[in-house]
Amino acid sequence: MAGRLSLPLGSMGEISVKPVGKSFAARVWYRRVDGTYVDVRRRGRTKELAKKAVRDAVKDLVPAGAAGAELTARSYFSEAAELWLAEFRKDAENGTYSLTSLDTYENVYENHVKSALGQLRLFEVKTPVVNKLCQAKLKANSLSLAKLVKAVISNVANFAIQAEAIEENPTKDIAPLAERRAKIKRKKPRSLTKDQLIDFLKKLDADEEANERDLADLVRFFIATAERAGEALGVHWEDFDPKAKKLRMSGNLIRARGKGVRRNDGKTDGSARDIGLADWAVKMLEDRAAQLGEVDPKKPIFTSTTGSYLNYSNVTNRAWKPFRVRAGYEWVTFHTLRKTVATLLADAGVTAREVADLLGHSRVSMTQDVYFGRGQQSRASAEALAFVDDERSSA
Repeated sequence: MAGRLSLPLGSMGEISVKPVGKSFAARVWYRRVDGTYVDVRRRGRTKELAKKAVRDAVKDLVPAGAAGAELTARSYFSEAAELWLAEFRKDAENGTYSLTSLDTYENVYENHVKSALGQLRLFEVKTPVVNKLCQAKLKANSLSLAKLVKAVISNVANFAIQAEAIEENPTKDIAPLAERRAKIKRKKPRSLTKDQLIDFLKKLDADEEANERDLADLVRFFIATAERAGEALGVHWEDFDPKAKKLRMSGNLIRARGKGVRRNDGKTDGSARDIGLADWAVKMLEDRAAQLGEVDPKKPIFTSTTGSYLNYSNVTNRAWKPFRVRAGYEWVTFHTLRKTVATLLADAGVTAREVADLLGHSRVSMTQDVYFGRGQQSRASAEALAFVDDERSSA
């Protein structure tokens, strides 16, 4: 009987039902994960009750304990995905993974994977199916999205493998995901020249609406620190040391589903670091603190009208983008400012090690790491940016 059924490990065959007196008898063969078979029989007053009794009996045969143990090859992909996400969510809450990664994976699954694979059985999610989906996302969207789709499917598959529902990961042998196949080509990053930056700041200072929205200080803060948006908006007053002329970068803002905006610790060794500030940046922050009167060390330096963290999307859509259009610099973004600072520092002779430490990049050569060390504080970057506020001081 077992050889004729050839059921996948951890799965059951079709349930057969026949009348027995005034009730119904249901029967099914179930194959354990060790390859042995069980003949499961149950009765019920109706056909459906008999089938339900058999299914419940099969569940009792599945080993309990490990996450995903209830999965079989006939389980839907969506079932495995939800179980995996639940486990990932617990780990993220405990700090094992970042909440940013959790939010990314949840969004990718809900918007790009679920509709394509959710109603397929795990044994039906084969390499050609996964390859077709990933290549479609690559051509219609971007390389980064295609890789995220692959990552989500791979994680779910590994979870199912650990639950002994399937034996192989279907993402393993898909065709390479290459940028040349993407419909949307990556644009080369642009940066402002020194003269353009000075012109940009002059227009910013002269723009009444931008000043009303506290954009002038915020933009200069991005230039002074060369930070990513989430890091810059997550800086607290306690991170600012005016005497040492430095700022401690130790985290970034994330938007976690169901939790809103919150500050999260950085993921790499370069995330927590000291940044030397130019004199004009120190004065700007001191003046800002003086205007506020008494500042709360635990509060962010740049806040919303309610005193909470600034919402990046709100800042961008309501103030930053409109100003750039008015100023004739539509192509400039906060990331452009980061690229601009890196370029200007390199042109000024600041070493690659110092620029990498400022930007929080971890990829440097072993020789530089060994002989110069990581995270060393330098004034070179601050001195190279001294020109930024010359026109404001002379005004």
